[in-house]
Amino acid sequence: MNQGTRSLPNIFRLSALTTLVLLSACGKETGLTAPSPAPVSFIEIKASDVALTKEMVGETAGYRDVEVRSRVNGILLKRTYVEGAQVAAGQVLFEIDPEPYKATLDQAKGQLLQEASKLEKARADRDRITPLFKENAVSRKDYDDAMSAYTSALASNQTAQASVKQAELNLGYTKVTAPFSGTTSKLVQSEGSLISATGDSGRLTTISQLDPLYVNFSYSEQDKQALETATRSGQVTLNDSKHFTAQIKLADGSIYPQTGLINFSDNRVDPKTGTIRARAIFKNPKGDLLPGQFVRVTVALGKRKNTILIPERAVVQSQADHIVMTLGADNKVVPVPVKLGSVTDGKVIVESGLKVGQKVIVDGLMKVRPGAVVNPSPASSPAAQ
Repeated sequence: MNQGTRSLPNIFRLSALTTLVLLSACGKETGLTAPSPAPVSFIEIKASDVALTKEMVGETAGYRDVEVRSRVNGILLKRTYVEGAQVAAGQVLFEIDPEPYKATLDQAKGQLLQEASKLEKARADRDRITPLFKENAVSRKDYDDAMSAYTSALASNQTAQASVKQAELNLGYTKVTAPFSGTTSKLVQSEGSLISATGDSGRLTTISQLDPLYVNFSYSEQDKQALETATRSGQVTLNDSKHFTAQIKLADGSIYPQTGLINFSDNRVDPKTGTIRARAIFKNPKGDLLPGQFVRVTVALGKRKNTILIPERAVVQSQADHIVMTLGADNKVVPVPVKLGSVTDGKVIVESGLKVGQKVIVDGLMKVRPGAVVNPSPASSPAAQ
């Protein structure tokens, strides 16, 4: 083997050494360093008094829902309103054949005239015999007969007057009117049907008064007991029970502009559901609400004292638990499990887990992990925004 062949391993060693030197130099020039702490914004926990509210599912109902029924028998001649339209109190809705009742009224009036004539004669006889009886010109029997005839004629006359009044009422009932202003439902009996004053055939339609409108809802027995306990301990200050207000959220998420007032709360628990029935009343001048709508009812109960509130975005869901990232010593991220309460205007009540003075990370959560060092700034600073 010649000398050129024996020198090849030395050449390879020299090339490898040169490569390592070059790589070392490149590393120094590129300046590879550890990543800088992630920027986050935080808030410092403070306690304050907040409005105490409770949200429940409710259903709207008419202020008054009344079945319009016939009070007399007869043939339904016609309907005088538009189904589903607004009607005024006293407006004629249906007409029942009045002819039989006109005839009955005429007969009653004729009978009244006969009885009035008999009464007039009996009164004249009484007036003639009374002075004669005082002078002993007639017998006691004649006097008693005259007085009895007068009393009988008077009673018959009153009966005839009552018959006329009853006939007039029945004739008036042939025009079925709206008992109050409201919205009508569909027609139950068609025109030409034989209507009876009793039974289902007497039901003609339904009227609902929509202004104001009721919203019925229920709350649990546990909620009532928890509220009473918090009130006794001084954690909660309740409003006057006569002035509990409510707001409702519609199916599309919008808030109904009118504020309602709680005007009823039952004094017993429904044994089937374990809930207590309650009701709020709302003005509905434009008819925006209709009976049977499902809504979310939020009742303002009072104030909750020394309450901790944090933004919803500061809460991290971890399986079945809720976690809040806080700032510990040396700006290290410390996860803290919390128990949450109700949500109000994008903020959630913390029932337990946090204390006043702790710093909670609200922005930049996607860039941090427990134990990592971060670069914090107050959430109100321009850098945090």
